[in-house]
Amino acid sequence: MSSPHNSPAAPSHSTTSPSNYDHTNSHDESRPLLSTNSPALYDPALEADLQHAAMRKSITPLPKAQLACLCVVRLVDPIAFSQIFPYVNEMMADLHLTDDPSRIGFYSGIVESSFAIAQLFSIYQWAKLSDRIGRRPVIFTGILGMAVASIFFGLSHTLTAVLFARCLAGLFSGNVAVIHSVLGELTDSSNQAIAFPIYGLTWPLGAIIGPLIGGTFSNPATKFPQFFDYEFLRTYPYFLPGFIAAVTSVSGVIFGYFFLEEVRIFSSPMLPRNSPHVLQTLPGKRTRSEKVPSSPDRESDSASSSLTLDISEPATFRSLMTIPIIRALSLSGSALSFISTAFDVVFVLYCYSPIETGGLAFSASQIGLCLATSGAISVFIQIFLTPIILAKCDHIRAYNACMAFWPYCFALLPFLNIIARAGLSEIQGGMLNGIPLALDQADGRTQAMVWCGIAGLLGATRIACLSYSLSMILVKDSAPSPAALGTTNGLVQAAMCFTRAFAPALASSLFALSIDNNILGGYFWVVIMVAVSIAGTLVSKRIERGPKATVAYD
Repeated sequence: MSSPHNSPAAPSHSTTSPSNYDHTNSHDESRPLLSTNSPALYDPALEADLQHAAMRKSITPLPKAQLACLCVVRLVDPIAFSQIFPYVNEMMADLHLTDDPSRIGFYSGIVESSFAIAQLFSIYQWAKLSDRIGRRPVIFTGILGMAVASIFFGLSHTLTAVLFARCLAGLFSGNVAVIHSVLGELTDSSNQAIAFPIYGLTWPLGAIIGPLIGGTFSNPATKFPQFFDYEFLRTYPYFLPGFIAAVTSVSGVIFGYFFLEEVRIFSSPMLPRNSPHVLQTLPGKRTRSEKVPSSPDRESDSASSSLTLDISEPATFRSLMTIPIIRALSLSGSALSFISTAFDVVFVLYCYSPIETGGLAFSASQIGLCLATSGAISVFIQIFLTPIILAKCDHIRAYNACMAFWPYCFALLPFLNIIARAGLSEIQGGMLNGIPLALDQADGRTQAMVWCGIAGLLGATRIACLSYSLSMILVKDSAPSPAALGTTNGLVQAAMCFTRAFAPALASSLFALSIDNNILGGYFWVVIMVAVSIAGTLVSKRIERGPKATVAYD
């Protein structure tokens, strides 16, 4: 393709314009023919155009079949994870753990924390194991374990059994870092703006399917007696959604077993054997300088700052933490994980709580609809917005911008209750004939405003959650070597799990404390979470372009 700076009409033998010569010294052979101040040579806009043109011409073809297989395998995890959300509060109430409805959220938070705590102890180990034995066995083992945990959760009748089931699910879900690593091995900087949004669709799709399964098929004997009026389903009202999630997981394993190929460093189509990034074992020791930019669009200009990593053995926690950008990504990732998990927890509690105590009094089905709406918005963002951000924006700046959405997300939540209260203001005392207020009792205009507000709020949270995709790319670009990609992903994911482990319990306890004691009108939790979100935004600004990494070989 021709460009304005290289017109096809120009004679092939003429490469410069006479105006570019210094005529006063045209016969001085020691003087360059072109001035060093020539805008044609140092025009930043021209340089950027040429870089983008070169990128377009050199995009590595994606292995489409393998990417599709990876997405199918990835899809089963969010389905199994999120299918409990619509009914977990109802399940805790059925266990008769407390007579105070405001305390239900505390037990729900413990259940969710147990998942993250178990995942914290397994995710780094799964990642290291995959660097040694391969990705496939680790991925398939984790998915099958999630299937067993989903069934056991639906059969649980005590808090102990529920906690055991979620811990089991957390232990086996630690393979998420391994799946991320496979994506990194299938892509490079030229095609990740295409691949990552496609892969990113799996979580929101799972977040749509999972809550719909949980909200629709929990208590099936009551909701659909003509189809599910069986004694077994009355005894175990939450078995069916767990069973459906388990069947989905097993189907994913079967599909992946036959179609997902092992993608290791030496066999990766993105890293041919003659690539400078392929690790080789050679006699003696040599070193290679490898840039570790924070973004494919920005490479480090510093030649003096470098790190030396000996990768004759697998990368360790200590060696990875010597890389500044990986330390920063781990710290910022832990903040992101805490904030996003806390929002998910308090949003469900907020929807479940009565209107008179500051919530929306939604049913399990309505909560499932909210979560499915969130997933649908995320799908839209992944298709239309994410590719533009990844291709056009600096990844670090985009990451910081997405993190800046979180304070507003928490601050806007109370306004939904204010709208609902205003629409129900004619009903005195918070009760209608002895029945607590519900949004369904309000006029159509009020209901429409609340649902539009929910859609806008969830849209903002989905933009904020783009930080996860951007973090994956930054981790991929910052790994000291392809051989350490799995371990590096495991380290950052473990940091995220650490804060995710106690975020549900802290957020739900803070929510209950605020309502029980009517602190700031029951909205004390909003003030705290806005402050935490601002702190997380400031932490994310510590991510900077990394120095070169000098990798030592044996």
